Amino acid sequence: MLKQERIFLLDDDELIITMLARALRKEGYETHLLNSSEQAVEKICAWQPHALLLDINLGEGLSGLEILEKLQAEEVDFPIIMLTADDSAESAVRAMRYGAADYLNKPFNVEEVKIVLEKLLANSRLKNEVRYLKGSTSASMSRTFIGDSPATLKVLGNARKMAEAGVQSTLITGKSGTGKEILARNLHYWRFGQSKDFDSIPYIAINCTALPESLIESELFGHVKGSFTDAKTDKQGVFELANGGTLLLDEIGDMRPELQSKLLRVLEERTVRRIGGKVDLPVDIYIIASTNRDIKQAVEKGDFREDLYYRLNSFAIHLPPLNARENDVLILTKHFLEHFAGKYGKKPVEGISKEAEKLLKNYTWPGNVRELRNVIEKCVVMEDMGILAAENLPLDMGGRDKNTTEKRKNFHIFLPEAGIALEEVERELIRLALQRTDNNMTKAAKLLQVSYDTLRYQAKKYELV
Repeated sequence: MLKQERIFLLDDDELIITMLARALRKEGYETHLLNSSEQAVEKICAWQPHALLLDINLGEGLSGLEILEKLQAEEVDFPIIMLTADDSAESAVRAMRYGAADYLNKPFNVEEVKIVLEKLLANSRLKNEVRYLKGSTSASMSRTFIGDSPATLKVLGNARKMAEAGVQSTLITGKSGTGKEILARNLHYWRFGQSKDFDSIPYIAINCTALPESLIESELFGHVKGSFTDAKTDKQGVFELANGGTLLLDEIGDMRPELQSKLLRVLEERTVRRIGGKVDLPVDIYIIASTNRDIKQAVEKGDFREDLYYRLNSFAIHLPPLNARENDVLILTKHFLEHFAGKYGKKPVEGISKEAEKLLKNYTWPGNVRELRNVIEKCVVMEDMGILAAENLPLDMGGRDKNTTEKRKNFHIFLPEAGIALEEVERELIRLALQRTDNNMTKAAKLLQVSYDTLRYQAKKYELV
């Protein structure tokens, strides 16, 4: 299989770079040759190589060191290997000072070039992988967990104590969409946020159910070359990539039993062994595990290791559903309105109508914060509104009447031959609504699609309360 990496070679000795390029192409690399410093920086940057082999002495024009300096000013992110015929260490030291990744003395052994090149490319791939993993899990919105209800403040207070105390692992439980990943980012910040190099501290999240079973073990623990059919090179797993920082294991409740035992070993011994490896590598990681499952129930069923459960449950946080967090719904709604108006270039939404507030607070939010976020995003994109009104909200929240045809399909009433007083129909509907909701006026008002005050007045009028 082709390596596919692109190698740029710049040397005024055409014979040397032609020979070297031929050898590299046999290894599966794509090569590009240049034997003059003229417009070298522009040509190199335009071709976007994965690595550059650059001669220090190029004859006329810019020297290799000057080109190196200009490339560093361009903030290129590929390794640069300097080629030199100077046996003294002076030029090599200067090259390394200017940002070269390595240097080779002429005449050089082609095999040596291959080894040095592969090592630097492997390091570059790893750096890019870490950058990708951090980017893919970075907050697309604020990393702040939003809400000021008593339930939320209690959760945040306990979580911060755990993080600042330096516990080695934390378990977050809660239904889907309650904000477990946001809370994990908060924990990471409280744990490492005071560090001056916080931005370089890894935060990696991996979903234990998102990857095929054949890949999850390799992603977690890494592997050594030849340990299985597709293991062409050594690979670090996320435990190693997150070393010195935080690793979030999302949906840990669905992890396979054999991986649970390996995770327990990492938690207890703070070491990790790659698949096929013989060395235990020490890791210093803050491990956060999250799940929407009832782990205690899973233990009772034999689906989850009891010893791992007790190891994780030492410092556990349970996130309550959104409908148990009182006024958080309105606070989050205002936050999402502002965020999505900015994201999509819409005019700011100035407020929320009283009727819309009632609908938002009375709705049960089975999808929790994620559902609220999606609802508000759609409202901002699809509606042209100065304020968020009841009619802007989805039908299943009662924000807008269904059309007449749909209402006829779902509602049937029979008029007696002798007729009936309209007040009797109204009284009976209110009675049925109160009966269905165990006399909960708020829920009954929602069923009848009237305001709380209207229902309260009518119920008193008909002596139903």
